Amino acid sequence: MPESEVANLPIFRNLSARRRADLLADAVQHGVSSGTMLFEQGEVPNFQLLVLSGSAHLFGRSAEGREVLIEVVRAPDLIIPAAVATGAPYLMRARVPEPSRLLMIRAATFREAVAADPVLAQAVIGSLAQQFRRMVRQVKNLKLRSSTERVGCYILALAARQGTLDRAALPYEKSLIASELGMTRESFSRSLSNLEEGIEVQGSTILIRDAAALIRICRPDQLIDGDIYNLAPRGAKTPVSGLPRPIERPPGH
Repeated sequence: MPESEVANLPIFRNLSARRRADLLADAVQHGVSSGTMLFEQGEVPNFQLLVLSGSAHLFGRSAEGREVLIEVVRAPDLIIPAAVATGAPYLMRARVPEPSRLLMIRAATFREAVAADPVLAQAVIGSLAQQFRRMVRQVKNLKLRSSTERVGCYILALAARQGTLDRAALPYEKSLIASELGMTRESFSRSLSNLEEGIEVQGSTILIRDAAALIRICRPDQLIDGDIYNLAPRGAKTPVSGLPRPIERPPGH
């Protein structure tokens, strides 16, 4: 990615040219292949990582070696800025599920800039706020819904993100999706069967045969599933029939 495009990323967009230059002076763009481990939980950050393209999976791992997918960070977002800003150990490990490109800024340089520049501090606060809201939505999804409801809303949200009305392509293996949704692979498969009134499974593609039936079963909630309200092909303006009217929210929320 050209430096001019990097400078226009949300975290840098409103910074002075001098501040951007200072941050990017010894930063490195780094391409990584699928399966690359970026860092382990317990490590102290050496860099602030920013996803330029692709994504990163954040996992929690127990002392016995059990691993669960906690969050997916997609471009153009920072990876765990809370740990970098405080110099604290990572609480999760990060692995790349697809070929991705990262911007690596030295952690000390990043912390010094955040402390010195209110504009950058505000941008980091904005990133932290978005990540906090995603985490709250995830907790609500896990604690307030049955496994079938979680899977149904996941399919609708995935179709929304992919810009299709009639299908959702699973982005990674079903066992990993099950982990993200707080269930076993077997429970994930049973939930798909429970949704057969509205969907048809064809390998790694979920065909949405009856969106109204799927919505009736999984009962999406805008405060958890905001993306579902944009479920339409790119360029279309009509959401899926049957969803309640989205709540109007002020810009930036």
